[in-house]
Amino acid sequence: MSRIEGVIFDMDGVLTDSEPVINAAALAGLREYGVRAEPEDFKPFVGMGEDRYIGGVAEKYGVPYSVEMKRRVYEIYLEILPSMHIVYPGVLELLCKLRTARYRLAVASSADRVKVVANLETAGVPLTWFGAVVTGEDVARKKPDPAIFLAAAARLDVHVERACVVEDSPSGVEAAKRAGMRCVGVAQTFDPPVLLAAGADCVRPTVADIRIEDLDHTAPRRGAE
Repeated sequence: MSRIEGVIFDMDGVLTDSEPVINAAALAGLREYGVRAEPEDFKPFVGMGEDRYIGGVAEKYGVPYSVEMKRRVYEIYLEILPSMHIVYPGVLELLCKLRTARYRLAVASSADRVKVVANLETAGVPLTWFGAVVTGEDVARKKPDPAIFLAAAARLDVHVERACVVEDSPSGVEAAKRAGMRCVGVAQTFDPPVLLAAGADCVRPTVADIRIEDLDHTAPRRGAE
């Protein structure tokens, strides 16, 4: 039997394929502030929350970041989202399997709550399936700081050694390991070597490939198979 009791999921790039949506919204939103960014400019800031995701690119082009930029990007994002199919294959099946096996589940996303709720609703994932939903508004320090995962484990009432994080970004993997948790990486945004270098204990190509035994601390460290 696995010693893991709680599984904490990142959202963007793990449960929902929303990176292309926020990328398009950020490109359009920043253009209104005179920033002619390229899609790849945002890659280094994936997983760090929208303040850094948008702000890092604005600053790269010499434009000071303001919270109004994020508000505008979110407006565009919420206009685009309903027309998109964003749930990754296998997500609902994995969540159902974990719920049946009595794991405590949480979402820990650096995004603001409005985006988290909108994404999960669009993906058809009930909020009630999660014992905790922690967003970027709930913590002062964003990934790679471990604060968001520590908060999620505390709300689940699960010790860090009995928690496993599912992440898609190097900053998220680093945050999970700094929190003292096992981390299963999914190579849906970054390649397996990048996630392993960040400290992932196991990497699967997609969420659909995750097995229950991947969550176990006794499972050997391995890359994507």
